[in-house]
Amino acid sequence: MPSLKGFLPCPSASASLRKLFFTAAVSLTALSVSVQAGMAAACEMSLRGINVAGAEFGKPGDPYGEGYIYPTKETIDSLASDKFNAIRLPFLWERLQPQLNGILDDTELSRIQQTVDDAHANNMVVILDPHNYARYRGEVIGSPNVPVAAFADFWKRLGAVFANDEDVIFGLMNEPHDIEAADWLTAANAALKSIRDIGAGNLVLVPGTAWSGAHSWSQSFYGNSNASVMTGVQDPVDNFAFEVHQYADDDFSGKADNCNQIDGAVSAIQSFTSWLNANDYQGFLGEFGTTDQLSCLKGLKQMVDIIEQNPKAWIGWAYWASGEWWPKNSPMIIQPDLRNGGKAQLTTLQPVLNEPDTRLACNAH
Repeated sequence: MPSLKGFLPCPSASASLRKLFFTAAVSLTALSVSVQAGMAAACEMSLRGINVAGAEFGKPGDPYGEGYIYPTKETIDSLASDKFNAIRLPFLWERLQPQLNGILDDTELSRIQQTVDDAHANNMVVILDPHNYARYRGEVIGSPNVPVAAFADFWKRLGAVFANDEDVIFGLMNEPHDIEAADWLTAANAALKSIRDIGAGNLVLVPGTAWSGAHSWSQSFYGNSNASVMTGVQDPVDNFAFEVHQYADDDFSGKADNCNQIDGAVSAIQSFTSWLNANDYQGFLGEFGTTDQLSCLKGLKQMVDIIEQNPKAWIGWAYWASGEWWPKNSPMIIQPDLRNGGKAQLTTLQPVLNEPDTRLACNAH
């Protein structure tokens, strides 16, 4: 099958076409293609993923296997058999880079690389997710002890390891919060520049502040809103998408065992879709999930349907979550060895997961 490597965008292609064309980070296992005459092909990804939690658990100094865990090959194999074509892999910045501006820890990096290899063996994309909320050892990026340059250095080092891996996407940061949108934009742009400076063309997912909620995208929690500020993202190769999260419980956090805000969650996804279309951007729903009540499952399907029906605006989604260490009574979890939990949610997602996973490379015109 043809490879995306070596293709360049046609000069007449619009920004939206270029975003997913100029990259070696897109797996052919997760592509669907639409072509406009006289322009470069528009690669529309259909990532149908799941978060595999565990490596972000515990505190930075906890021993491996006691405080935190990476997914087993068996879990990844099983999720692939469920036809998820991507995993979002949360991990802690401090474990991977124990000292700011220092080298990456070989042992921790090897665990990430093994997970990537196991996913690659199943033709799955991996989204790398430093799960740190725009913090390092509790201090916010841009503070005196965690300067923006240190965040850029981290991504320079990690980006170099996986540069131009066709099946690795860089998620800049999980859920920044209590940082003004303008300050977060500065950090995101610095990281993007650092990634591109070392020659990595991988697709990058850029979150907003305010926990990167779709429902809060246009609200002013910390200075101006994400909707007004994040249009200032500067990517030298114009190959990024905005990542948002959306839960449906009382405060949209995903912590409560209810879906009292399911209508609001569906509305938030629709509103964010409109913002993406109006501004010629693309988005990725990096976390979402519901409990198994009928109204929750209906809303879950509605959110996924909005994304699937708007492939120019959305590159896909990743359900929360899977992982070995969840309790058996966790209401949202889809984990192979806990199949009494998550069955209804998996059944709800299955029709979309069963849709063809188109694998046609783009061709320039």
